[in-house]
Amino acid sequence: MPAGRVVTLDLGTSATKAALWHGAELRAITRASIATSHPGPGYAEQDPDSWWASVVEACAQLRADTGSDVDAVDAIGFSAARETFALFDDDLHPLTPGVLWSDRRAAADAAVLGDPVAFRATTGVVLNAGAHAAKLAWMTREQPDAMTRARWVLAPRDVVLARMIGVVVTDETLASRTGLYALDGGWLDDAQVRYGARLPRVVSSDTVVGELTPDAARVLGLSPGTRVVAGAGDRACEVLGTAASPRTPMVSWGTTANVSVPHAGPAGTLPTVAVVSRGALGGFVVEAGLSAAGAAVGWLSSLTGRTHDDLLAAAAAVPPGAAGLVALPWLAGARAPWWRPDAHAAFIGLTDAHGPAELARAILEGVALDTARCLELIAPERRAVVVAGGGAADDLWRRVLGAVTECAVTRRAVDDASSVGARLLVAAAQEEPIQVDDVNPVVAREDPDSALVADYRPVRAASDAVADALLGARVTPGER
Repeated sequence: MPAGRVVTLDLGTSATKAALWHGAELRAITRASIATSHPGPGYAEQDPDSWWASVVEACAQLRADTGSDVDAVDAIGFSAARETFALFDDDLHPLTPGVLWSDRRAAADAAVLGDPVAFRATTGVVLNAGAHAAKLAWMTREQPDAMTRARWVLAPRDVVLARMIGVVVTDETLASRTGLYALDGGWLDDAQVRYGARLPRVVSSDTVVGELTPDAARVLGLSPGTRVVAGAGDRACEVLGTAASPRTPMVSWGTTANVSVPHAGPAGTLPTVAVVSRGALGGFVVEAGLSAAGAAVGWLSSLTGRTHDDLLAAAAAVPPGAAGLVALPWLAGARAPWWRPDAHAAFIGLTDAHGPAELARAILEGVALDTARCLELIAPERRAVVVAGGGAADDLWRRVLGAVTECAVTRRAVDDASSVGARLLVAAAQEEPIQVDDVNPVVAREDPDSALVADYRPVRAASDAVADALLGARVTPGER
């Protein structure tokens, strides 16, 4: 069918974004924030009602910005953060807080879920305190009444879909990051015994799962009967939206940073050195999610009272190496490439001569250095990287990333690659003649600055030594 008008919804950790597309052209994008609370050490929670409320707000802003353009929308698609969930009753009322992907409360539960090597081989998921399966086991143990009353275990995208169309489903990309789903397909037998019918039916990401109900249409300001496509997890969408490949892996900067590479499969040929999930249009995604990126700058912003943009502008004036300050920005535990949730953030070499600018520079460099380590681990064939996310627009991030990784940095027209991927999934569902270069063409390719490459080699050596020392000082059995 010919290309039409589409709304895509990107359900992120800190915000929901709504985008309006006319065919392959992005016409408008809006954003509605979502609050996160930390009621205890290692806890990260959200109000599940805020997931739907953020969609309503983002759609209202989209109508305010575009007027009657949203009246003729043909379809709605999704990109979404994964590994976040809550328990819901049959009427989709939440019974528990939403537990985020970054929550680390379930170390004891992870330790009894089996052999970590076998777990990763079966599910593609690293078994540690952050694993969705471990946190669901924690909830079963600590909140048994809620589990008994629960009808559904749902991710934010899943409950938003259910409120839109009256049908509960999830897709393969979200299911495959729970640790409850086999890499070669299907909920694990053990998961079905534990949670039974609470686990939703799984569909492919390009499935038209239903139509917008009159009630949902009225609340969202869209037309009843609009087709709704399941969509996929954010990383699978970003891989689509950037045309990532083993030679040009995707590097995104958002709440956290991530390196993702598509893999054709089959499941038996997948690497065992990283996280693996199902791809949105077949195949798999090999990925390495870091601890924090934008969230680390946000943390510094909250301490200093300076804005995110002000901090990065100040960091740009600091020489490479942040005046001897080395940062390991592992605020949510040392995720990829370390997978050590017992190890946390550190600044080494901090003196009274350092201020917010040096701290910001050290954080950005620390993220770039962990990104380089991830690329070495999962993308040994790389010749360049393609950037995505909010950080893709930042000149300093691209320059440091290119120098630290010693790779050319490619940028496409739309930095919000997850929304592009959601648009491409709608195109696949509706058989629209749209390809990634139609929606998101390459607009720049920057080769690494040779002088900056030389500057960062000793910084990398210092960071490696600091990371080795910190990791060696924090050894917790079962957390490797």
